[in-house]
Amino acid sequence: MPEPDGETIAFAHRMFDLARNGDAAQLAAYVDAGLPADLTNDKGDTLLILAAYHDHPDTVRALLDRGADPDRANDRGQTALSAATFRQSAESVRALLAAGGDPDLGGRSALATAEFFGLPEMQELLRAHRTA
Repeated sequence: MPEPDGETIAFAHRMFDLARNGDAAQLAAYVDAGLPADLTNDKGDTLLILAAYHDHPDTVRALLDRGADPDRANDRGQTALSAATFRQSAESVRALLAAGGDPDLGGRSALATAEFFGLPEMQELLRAHRTA
């Protein structure tokens, strides 16, 4: 596979910035036009992981609605659900769980993250989903 050119790399960086900044409408338009919903950066972070980590639930939902994989892990074994849990974004956590996100998945699972950082509200939310 050929290496991407500078213009392609710059475009990808802009897409990751849209996810970080929570520009749900613009990012959704690019995905609707053919951008892979599970585009990853050099660390394995997906658009969804970045949106979840930066606490943008509308962007999380927009990406999930367009087929982003809620369980895809980055190179450190972190998922969007573990990122949203760390940020204590109940809205994003609920959206990811509703889309099938697994609270026990990953090298640093969402449940392990909630337990490690002492986040009782997140633990309760994740455990409630497991028993539902």
